[in-house]
Amino acid sequence: MLDSKQRAFLRGQANSIDTILMVGKGGISETLMMQADTALTARELIKGKVLETSPVSSREAAEYIAEKCNAQVVQVIGSKFVLYRKNEDEPIYVLPKKR
Repeated sequence: MLDSKQRAFLRGQANSIDTILMVGKGGISETLMMQADTALTARELIKGKVLETSPVSSREAAEYIAEKCNAQVVQVIGSKFVLYRKNEDEPIYVLPKKR
């Protein structure tokens, strides 16, 4: 579980990354889940967006994808969300220590 300091660090890192995950009118499909899982393994931190035509909200999408991919929701703002999953083999981000 991320504490507030770690979450703030990851939010700062997420500012500069591109949105790579799009949830559209088809909702959350198996293909989307595989894409999210692969991206989390490669990047650790991903940004997604829920389009207006989607049947799910950005909060619902973020929590569902995070649960299925064993990731954590860093933030949800408007239609965008950020997910994080540490890569145990080759970590990219060194999180601040927990309090």
